[in-house]
Amino acid sequence: MLAAYREHIDARAQEGVPPKPLDAQQTADLVELIKSPPAGEENYLLELLTQHVPAGVDEAAYVKAGFLAAISRGEAETPLLDKVRAVEILGSMLGGYNIEPLIAALDDEETAAAAVAALSHTLLVFDAFHDVVEKSEAGNSHARQVLESWAHAEWFTSKPALADKITVSVFKVPGETNTDDLSPAQDAWSRPDIPLHANAMLKNPRPGLTEQPLEKIDELKAAGHPVAYVGDVVGTGSSRKSATNSVLWHMGDDIPYIPYIPYIPYIPYIPYIPYIP
Repeated sequence: MLAAYREHIDARAQEGVPPKPLDAQQTADLVELIKSPPAGEENYLLELLTQHVPAGVDEAAYVKAGFLAAISRGEAETPLLDKVRAVEILGSMLGGYNIEPLIAALDDEETAAAAVAALSHTLLVFDAFHDVVEKSEAGNSHARQVLESWAHAEWFTSKPALADKITVSVFKVPGETNTDDLSPAQDAWSRPDIPLHANAMLKNPRPGLTEQPLEKIDELKAAGHPVAYVGDVVGTGSSRKSATNSVLWHMGDDIPYIPYIPYIPYIPYIPYIPYIP
């Protein structure tokens, strides 16, 4: 698995893009390696687990969350992770399959503090909110801490304050930028692969635009300031999601623990739902 993924990394690097996240089978293979890690690969295995598996309700996230949950309950072991670290990594998965084991960890004094810290900054809990309330009402002080943290919006107030002044480098594109400029129709086949598709942004020549726009963006980023895309009109057209993905890929910030998530252009079998004012 490691050799194949390293080959994949090299192949993607030749295209100037990062590797795709691990899929469910690759994650399952990774779990087995982490249980009995090959000598010299320990740090790399943990990097793959923490940084290269999608979060949320992806099938690979299900495998990852299940493994970490088993460690947190003492049902699985690895020399690379203890119960507390397993809970901390569960807390980086945003929501979905990680929620149930995080709530269960509130009952274990060894993992409760880590679970409180994780849940306090996790919002995508949906109906599991009631499970935390139930534990709190039953006398679980750790669940009570989570509820109080949510009530005080510590997930928000703990974030860095917005700067009084933000200096940006402007990438100016004259005239109107439509979504076909940012997400060219002839490259629609690559839209599910966000970084690969982003390489096609502004590929079509237009008046007033540098011949190598992506290289110019990289040059502006090297100055150390955020880059702002500026045009007379920006965003007309129908491919707004993939267009936004491309702009964010080149000008946005990385999210810790979250690899890029492939864009799904439509949901099969779901009909258009009319807007009801």
